[in-house]
Amino acid sequence: MTRDKVLSLIGLAMKARQVVSGEFSVEKCIKSGKARLVIIANDASENTKKKFEDKCKFYHVPIIIYSTKEELGTALGKGLRSSITLTEDGFKNAILKITEE
Repeated sequence: MTRDKVLSLIGLAMKARQVVSGEFSVEKCIKSGKARLVIIANDASENTKKKFEDKCKFYHVPIIIYSTKEELGTALGKGLRSSITLTEDGFKNAILKITEE
């Protein structure tokens, strides 16, 4: 049930244009200070996970490892996605609250 809630919130955030997806775009968003929460797929490569964990730590952006590439992509209405970022605090807070339960 929790997974469904989080993926639904990601879908709503996408419709509200508050999601950036794809490695290059997410990295750019982190560096520019617009990223509020980074979500990396469980099945992303170790290199990708480490890269984003390091970037998020440096720029003080929360990061969670969650779901699969396929599920993240489906929630966004796109293909496989290994990394996404939310650019709005409301969605960030809601997702963090659900994942911490």
